[in-house]
Amino acid sequence: MERSEFLCLLDELIELEPGTLKGEETLDSLENWNSLAVIGYMALVNDHYGVIVSPKQISACTTIDELMALPAKSA
Repeated sequence: MERSEFLCLLDELIELEPGTLKGEETLDSLENWNSLAVIGYMALVNDHYGVIVSPKQISACTTIDELMALPAKSA
């Protein structure tokens, strides 16, 4: 999956307009990044990459770019 596609899926997940996220955003700056978004992210990664990321791995991330790197690290 291309970077732009993944960013669009994250936009949708946290209820942002398509094309909003660029990657450098910090998670704590995103109003809708919460526990439900974490669960949605886990499902998204599992569905699209076939890997399981743990809540601990996600909580170690501080930016969208770090979230995007998790599937490759978990494969």
